[in-house]
Amino acid sequence: MTQLRLRADEELVALYASGDNSAFDVLLERYKDRLYSYILFIVHNNDVADDIFQDTFVRAIVTLRQGKYTETGKFFPWLTRIAHNLIIDQFRTERNENTVSNDESEGALFNNAKLADVSVEQQMVDEQTLADVQCLMNHLPDNQREVLQMRFYQDLSFKEIAEQTGVSINTALGRMRYAILNMRRMMEKNNISLTLG
Repeated sequence: MTQLRLRADEELVALYASGDNSAFDVLLERYKDRLYSYILFIVHNNDVADDIFQDTFVRAIVTLRQGKYTETGKFFPWLTRIAHNLIIDQFRTERNENTVSNDESEGALFNNAKLADVSVEQQMVDEQTLADVQCLMNHLPDNQREVLQMRFYQDLSFKEIAEQTGVSINTALGRMRYAILNMRRMMEKNNISLTLG
């Protein structure tokens, strides 16, 4: 196992594809924390993050076992892409479900003395801002939302985004531009004012 930890991702993938299960254990150990953090950062729900995390590795295992994985030297970005697609599926599912209103509890929420602290208030504003941004993002075309998430949530460069999505850097930049323009239009149309930072 110690020797396996020194091997590159592509070697571990090849070993796993040829039947060495411990090679996949090393890959899992190598990337599980980063991948889980990425998923949780976007979905903000431990249970959902757990499900998506497990589904990501199940899909990776199936793809590797079927010999459908093409080695490009970028195993972690490939895992992230699987997780990203599962997250989009999750957001689509949530969007299609009924929305629950909290109008009835709003008064009780703001009369709670525990929430009078400025840091708690700021935390609520920040969380609402993130929720509003995510809601706006959910209404963007898939290719625009994808570029936004990769740029701001994964902190990828436009070159990395272009490589992972299979488009030119100019196309990735264009999608980002249109995503921001579309979000601004939605904000104006719905009188939403976001103060970021």
